[in-house]
Amino acid sequence: MSAIYYGVAYYDEYMPEDRLAADISMMKDAGINIVRIAESTWSTLEPQQGEYCFYHIDRVLDAMHEAGIAVIIGTPTYAIPSWLARKHPEVMVTTLKGKEKYGRRQIMDIVSPVFLRYAENIIRVLLEHVHKHPAIVGYQLDNETKHYDNVGPVMQQKFIAHLRERYPDLHQLNKDFGLDYWSNRIDHWEDFPPVENTINASLGCAFSTFQRQTVTDYLAWQSQIVKEYARPEQFITHNFDFEWRGYSYGVQPRVDHFSAAKALTVAGVDIYHPSQEQLTGREISFGGDIARALKQGAGYFVLETEAQGFAQWTPFPGQLRLQAFSHIASGARMVSYWHWHSIHNSFETYWKGLLSHDFSPNPTYLEAKTIGAELATLSDYLEDMKIDNEVAILVSNEAMDAFNWFKPGDAQSNVYNNVFRRFYDALYDSNISVDIINDVNSDTSRYKAIVVPALYAASDALLQRINHYVESGGHALISFKSGFSDENVKVRTQSQPGVIKACCRVSYSQFVLPQDVGLTSQVGDFTLADDERAELWMELLTPDDADKVQVLARYQHPVWGKYAAITESQYGKGSAIYIGCLSSKPVISQLVKRLTQKGSLASCHTAHSFPIIVKKALGRAGKTLTFFFNYSLEPQQITAPENSVCLLGNAPASSNGHQPIEPWGVRVYQSEVESPK
Repeated sequence: MSAIYYGVAYYDEYMPEDRLAADISMMKDAGINIVRIAESTWSTLEPQQGEYCFYHIDRVLDAMHEAGIAVIIGTPTYAIPSWLARKHPEVMVTTLKGKEKYGRRQIMDIVSPVFLRYAENIIRVLLEHVHKHPAIVGYQLDNETKHYDNVGPVMQQKFIAHLRERYPDLHQLNKDFGLDYWSNRIDHWEDFPPVENTINASLGCAFSTFQRQTVTDYLAWQSQIVKEYARPEQFITHNFDFEWRGYSYGVQPRVDHFSAAKALTVAGVDIYHPSQEQLTGREISFGGDIARALKQGAGYFVLETEAQGFAQWTPFPGQLRLQAFSHIASGARMVSYWHWHSIHNSFETYWKGLLSHDFSPNPTYLEAKTIGAELATLSDYLEDMKIDNEVAILVSNEAMDAFNWFKPGDAQSNVYNNVFRRFYDALYDSNISVDIINDVNSDTSRYKAIVVPALYAASDALLQRINHYVESGGHALISFKSGFSDENVKVRTQSQPGVIKACCRVSYSQFVLPQDVGLTSQVGDFTLADDERAELWMELLTPDDADKVQVLARYQHPVWGKYAAITESQYGKGSAIYIGCLSSKPVISQLVKRLTQKGSLASCHTAHSFPIIVKKALGRAGKTLTFFFNYSLEPQQITAPENSVCLLGNAPASSNGHQPIEPWGVRVYQSEVESPK
């Protein structure tokens, strides 16, 4: 496998017949060494049931192989043909809005036995035809798979069967979920009501967890089929996406990435982000941190990212290059654009590819040529690159579900992701690189600090593991709304924050929505801006042990001013900071740096901050690679590492000390000494 794949999605089915040779020539000029095909084309492969056409697949495979360009085959199951919807309307997914009508993609019921029968057939027919072709280096399962808000009869039947297995005693189900409320109690399985109408968060969240499990099962099912045909050296991947707000925003609520990725040999993601003056690299970084976590820190594939994309995304000169190396610096082993060409009709006509509608070279394509050449030059240095961070941030789909059931005030969006991004972005902007984790266990002991945002629903066991992490010498930053309910979204009866009171040494029984409430510092080495405000939520905190808890900040308010807002406690060999409200990014980054000082994390203390972003990794021979990115319209200054050579960028003759970096610029340095641990 190449050290770095540089690729595009390619759809011969959508293109003029005479374009293939010209496209391949332009790909070669741009350094494209891999293409992804087939995942969107079930109706072309099987125009009617049992009738198959491999014309486009075969000619692309043959032409790419001759040109030395590798190919990923996608299973074509995420967009069903019209004949299947006509013959079997039961394969259409049912959502809260009713049964879907044929038209767009991703409208199928992934638990429907009928759909699964037809899907298995087209997968097997395609793979039987192509699996011996030497151009194929790997397979992609489906495309951005989710449960599509499925509340159909098969999904509900399977959910009830799952609960019956989990709860042989219905009394325990009623007790765990609090179903006595408003006569929601269920005393016979035959009386189980439609889940989509539930007012019970425990039941609703259990259903969400089950829906995600069906995605995990579906991808595992496809993976098992593909493994029957794949050669040992070929990879199996999938392009996970994220919560969408016009671009990749936060943790995906409809898929458990950590669980679903077990079916893959290489994790893959699709990452889209704002560009032009809104380009920050934050989405590239958090998407990469999640992807890297899915296979215990291994490199991952960016199977889709933008080249031109929407009109508001058309990149400024230098931005495509900045984006590509930002993916690489987070651990990507592939950067692949959706897509090569721009489509001339239908839904995504104005989502432009690397080439515009006229197929001629454009500034974005010409910049891709530069990237391709640079990746080829740097390939040896990037081989087996490893990223070793000492800070982690904990995410939880279950906490997300529960938190969003009880959104503070009049909040409408995915509030959990708002909180997650506030904490993540604060770390990113301060150049504190992190891993993203979904549990605290023995492996977590390698982190000197962990950040825990809004862990609203969690088992006693998980919270006790957080206590143990701190007691054993770790340092934790824990936010409001953590530890409030158990794994069944049942609020704990002890004073909050429940089990993690042990390490935080703070408690509260009341909370309010902030209305122009300020924050005021209580210690000299913790500074707050005069206009600092509590946001979203306020817990009225009281330290449990004055000797072991330091109040860092109180609420600035005539009534709430007697309560702590931010505290720091000593517990065992470690420490915990608890934040009772949503704070600004500067406050969060200051608190993490305060923690990391205790953990002796010199790597977390840098003179650079956004718009200069710094990423580090171990490259060839254990030497440190340091990436600098300028995410701004203005030239900036950077400080090059000592004893280093510049591998990429217009560095002055002297490679050390203060140096200018151009707008949207990239520099890569290799240190001549091994990275210290």
